[in-house]
Amino acid sequence: MSDLPRRAVTRSAKLASLPLGFAGRTALGLGKRTLGRPAEAVAVEIQQRTAEQLFKVLGELKGGAMKLGQMLSIFEAALPPEIAGPYRATLTRLQEAAPPLPASAVHKVLAGALGPDWRDAFTEFDDAPAAAASIGQVHKAVWSDGRAVAVKVQYPGAGKALISDFNQLARLGRLFGVLMPGLDVKSMLAELKERVVEELDYTIEAASQTRMREAYPPDDPDFYIPEVIAQAGDVLVTEWIDGVPLSKVISEGDQEQRDHAALLYCRFLLSGAKRAGMLHGDPHPGNFRLLADGRLGVLDFGAVDRIPSAFAERMGRLLRIGTLADIDEIERALRDEDFIRAGVTIDTESLQAFLAPITEPFVTETFKFNREWLRDMAAKVTDLRPTNVVRQLNLPPEYVIVHRVLSAGTGVLCQLECEIPARAESIRWVPGFADPEPASP
Repeated sequence: MSDLPRRAVTRSAKLASLPLGFAGRTALGLGKRTLGRPAEAVAVEIQQRTAEQLFKVLGELKGGAMKLGQMLSIFEAALPPEIAGPYRATLTRLQEAAPPLPASAVHKVLAGALGPDWRDAFTEFDDAPAAAASIGQVHKAVWSDGRAVAVKVQYPGAGKALISDFNQLARLGRLFGVLMPGLDVKSMLAELKERVVEELDYTIEAASQTRMREAYPPDDPDFYIPEVIAQAGDVLVTEWIDGVPLSKVISEGDQEQRDHAALLYCRFLLSGAKRAGMLHGDPHPGNFRLLADGRLGVLDFGAVDRIPSAFAERMGRLLRIGTLADIDEIERALRDEDFIRAGVTIDTESLQAFLAPITEPFVTETFKFNREWLRDMAAKVTDLRPTNVVRQLNLPPEYVIVHRVLSAGTGVLCQLECEIPARAESIRWVPGFADPEPASP
């Protein structure tokens, strides 16, 4: 397949080059300290060079390495723009340049999943993919009953390459620790690997999408979830939906359309745990369509997190405490959830300054999301100095996908340049966020 490097030895060699490069930079830094350079300046230089090499290699590889690069936005946020910018550009180029699977290879996957007479299931099938991603591509077709359908076909060998990448990356804990000394990297990588394994299994995706459709039935006034029509092996067939992609609303929509789409987008991400016990884990604009009737259509349920009610309550409580002025209570809550690990000391003033913009949308009656606010928020963490509080924070495994959704979702809302009542939506949909009822006398 053209999307993932075929030879495992090539991928392994690229990943193996990371710790070797780190060892060389560490030795170079020791030499510079011997020659009298300040230890902090040398440490920052080592961190910057480590980050450059780390993200360069992750960006060159598709599969698990690229997925890790996409997911670790917390690393990117802690990097100077001159490092993070080229990294983002590399990932964008790779995503846009992903070559499609040849039609003959697509037909082979379809035959393996649906049988040699797979064409009998369709009255039409478009060999040109309508969309492509890191582990598969989507084709538009017409099912035998006349319905337009989306046919998701997984790239041959994608699973093996992804698992191999994560096994390699799990050995690089020390390297990541240079960038984020407060982070439990091994647990985080284990969680990411588990999610990727699930994403490769289309039976899980089909079940997740069906469960979401039951929680948001076809007559829902706000959302539309396409029906799962068939699933076998590495093929998933779902109802096709037309609509205005959220990316087009971002680029061309008027203010009323942007605010409307943003409110529904925010409502869907916040309501999943309460309505379905699930969180949609890939809030990319390409997975959402504004339908002709004003509802929001939602696609791609490969990355879904199951949210137990007790955990949903903990998340909501943490978000509510984060909106309070009591920084000591906030620190205690973060330690209780292991965002601040035992033995790690945090400067409370720096912590308060760091959290303020994150919780700001949930404090006021309405909030204006825009790119300028997002840049100001990012500026608080684009610093590799040891005193930067973000470098002391941990990301507990159960919060990995939650963090990704919160970060990416906030970014999309800022691209929409919208004003919405995010606090009211949180009170309505997020368990534990509303102020607790006062105890009866």
